[in-house]
Amino acid sequence: MTTIIIDEKTKEAKALLEYLAKLKYVKIQTDKSPYDPVFVKKVKEAEKRGNYTTIKDAKNVWESIL
Repeated sequence: MTTIIIDEKTKEAKALLEYLAKLKYVKIQTDKSPYDPVFVKKVKEAEKRGNYTTIKDAKNVWESIL
């Protein structure tokens, strides 16, 4: 199996995806994030700044933060 990543912003890329979809032996998967892009951007910026808290034990959230 080979993975090919195609950014479908251009007209040519969309045409290529349509062509590949017509082929019976090609399976096309799209990865859409369930998260809001603005939220993802904020999380990544906080990670770069180091402005976050790591939770050590998910069962005892409040005790693991302190």
